[in-house]
Amino acid sequence: MTKTFPTGGIHPQKYKLASDIAITDAGLPEYVSIPVKQHIGAPAKIIVSRGDKVKVGTLLAAADGIVSAPVHSSVSGEIVRIDRQEDSSGYYEDMITIKVEGDEYIREIDTSGKLIKNIPDNPEEIMQSIRNAGIVGLGGAGYPTPIKTTVPEGRKAEYLIVNGIECEPFLCADDRLMQEKAEEIIIGAKIINKLLGIQKAIIAIDENKPQAIEIMTRLTKSYVGVNVRTCESKYPQGSEKQLITAITGREVPIAKRPIDIGCIVQNVGTVFAVYEAVMKKKPLFERIITVSGDAAEKSANFRVRIGTPADFLINKIGGLTENTAEVIFGGPFMGTSVANLQAPVTKLTSGILLLSGKIAAKEPETACIRCGKCVDACPQGLMPFEIARRARNNDFSQLMQLHARDCIECGSCAYICPARIPLLDYCKISKAEAKKILKKQ
Repeated sequence: MTKTFPTGGIHPQKYKLASDIAITDAGLPEYVSIPVKQHIGAPAKIIVSRGDKVKVGTLLAAADGIVSAPVHSSVSGEIVRIDRQEDSSGYYEDMITIKVEGDEYIREIDTSGKLIKNIPDNPEEIMQSIRNAGIVGLGGAGYPTPIKTTVPEGRKAEYLIVNGIECEPFLCADDRLMQEKAEEIIIGAKIINKLLGIQKAIIAIDENKPQAIEIMTRLTKSYVGVNVRTCESKYPQGSEKQLITAITGREVPIAKRPIDIGCIVQNVGTVFAVYEAVMKKKPLFERIITVSGDAAEKSANFRVRIGTPADFLINKIGGLTENTAEVIFGGPFMGTSVANLQAPVTKLTSGILLLSGKIAAKEPETACIRCGKCVDACPQGLMPFEIARRARNNDFSQLMQLHARDCIECGSCAYICPARIPLLDYCKISKAEAKKILKKQ
C-alpha cells in the first residue's frame, strides 16, 4: 500500500452510505436549466435562441477563448428561457432553460453499450474529440481538460495519475463508477496516455474502496502501462498536490503546476468522460452524483442530466426530512451550502447532501487558544490561525510571506479547531487578497 502525504491531514468519519448502491438513472425532469459557465475560464458563448428545438447533445454554447468549454443540451425539447438565473450558491449565472420533450439524441452519439477498445492513432483527433465534448475536470476544479492535457513547451509528462480517492465524506459516485465502468476508465487512461505520448498511468484508489480496488486491479492486468495503487486513507488525499506526493514522492513547488514536475492528474469521472467522448462521440451532458447525507431518508448514486434541479433529485430519495439543517452541493468539507433548491446540477456537482444539525450546525466561536492544531492539520504546512488573525483585522500586509495563496481550501483547519473559528473562511478571504496583490506586482 502506498503511504499518504507526509504533512498535515485529518481522519474524519467517512459516512460512505451509498458505496454499495448501484448507479441508477435519475430520469428526466420537466425542465432543465443549463449554465453556460461550468468551468474555470471564460463562459461559453450562447449560439441558440428562445424557441429553438434541440436534441440531446445539441451544441448550446461554444467555447469562447482558449480557457473555455462548450456546453451541450442534456435533453431534447424546446428552449423556453435564456437569462440570468440563481445558481446553487445564490449567484446569478446565464442559463438556458429547456422544456423536456421526449429523449431524442443527435445521431452522432453511439448509445449502444458496446465496449470499444481500438484507440485512434492520431493525438490531434483525440484532442479535438475531447475539446468538442466540453470535458472539464469533474473532481471539482472544472479546469478544461484540453488545456490540462496540453504539455507546455519545455515540459515533459511522465505520469498520468487517475484520481479515484474521493476522500470527502458521503460521496461515493467515483467509487461506484470504478466498480461499474472500470474497463472504460482504463481505456480512457490509455487514450490520455496516447495524447500525452507516455506509457505510464497510475489509478490511485483509497483503501476504503475494496470492491473498486479488486475490480480495477484484475482488469488492469490486461492493459500494459496502467496500474492500480492503493492509498492510505487520510483527508485531503484526493487533493492534486497531496496525491502527487503520495504516489511519486515529488512535491509541486510554490506557484508551480503538476506538469512542472512531470505529472498530470485527472479524476476518474473525467477519464470516463474522455472515453465516452473519443469512443462514443458523446458530449459531456450528464454525470454520476451521490445524493445522500445523515439527514436523508435514503441514499442513491444517480446518473443525472446536467441542468436537473436539485429538488428533483432530493424528492427521489424521499425529500427533505425534519432533521435536514443544511443542503450541500458537493462534500461537507469543500462543498457549498445550497441557497436555492431549484438550482441545477452542473458538470462540477459531485453530490447533493442533506445534513443534520449534528454535522451542519456551527458551534459558537470562542477565542483562539494557540494550540497549533490547525497548523498540524494543514496539508500545505501553512499557519491558518495567523492568516485568520490578520484577515480578521484587515491586515493583508504579510499574506505573501504567510503563503496564503497556497491554501487548497480543504477545510482541515476549521474541522480540527477546538475554538470553532471559521478558519477556512478567513483563509479564502486572504487567498483572494493575495491573488490581488500578486496581480499588482
